[in-house]
Amino acid sequence: MMSEVRSALLVGVGGQGAILTAKVLVNGLMQAGYDVKMSEVHGMSQRGGSVSTQVRWGEKVYSPLIGKGAADIIVAFEKMEAVRYADYLKPDGIAVINDYAMMSSSIAAGLAEYPEGTIEAMQAHFDCRILNAEAIAKEVGSTRCMNIVLFGSLVGALGLEEIDWETVIAETVPAKFREMNLAAYRAGRAAVV
Repeated sequence: MMSEVRSALLVGVGGQGAILTAKVLVNGLMQAGYDVKMSEVHGMSQRGGSVSTQVRWGEKVYSPLIGKGAADIIVAFEKMEAVRYADYLKPDGIAVINDYAMMSSSIAAGLAEYPEGTIEAMQAHFDCRILNAEAIAKEVGSTRCMNIVLFGSLVGALGLEEIDWETVIAETVPAKFREMNLAAYRAGRAAVV
């Protein structure tokens, strides 16, 4: 067991499954014997607003909150969210970014423009793993499992393979979606090498 505390920041837009994904991560880390703390910030998540979940684990964790420049990994379910939370990532941290854009109501109404170059901006400063989780999720059955595709990428990027994640996922997701989510996890793992 490691004594250092590690941190993951999962960011997205309401309805993308960031909180369920964090719960899968927490369940697996706890089963592996880590002290784990989790914090959720919903914001205006019911209206397509920003959602962030912070997870910290190690031998002893005193706070669930990740300071600026302290996250080992950011998993961005939506590419603009990666930039919004970039200042939380360690200089040598990893950003797993879903190459996916969700239009806010102001962008959809033509009152604002979706910013270009978000992924390139992140790549200029961080070790980034880019994937199209929507396309991968569609291949395994439904775009609704995009979050578990991204979770598989998080496991691969952090090297957390010692935990039996397939059992954790099977125990956490609804039974009728179990096989699809396991396929999504495997595909996400394979997408980030």
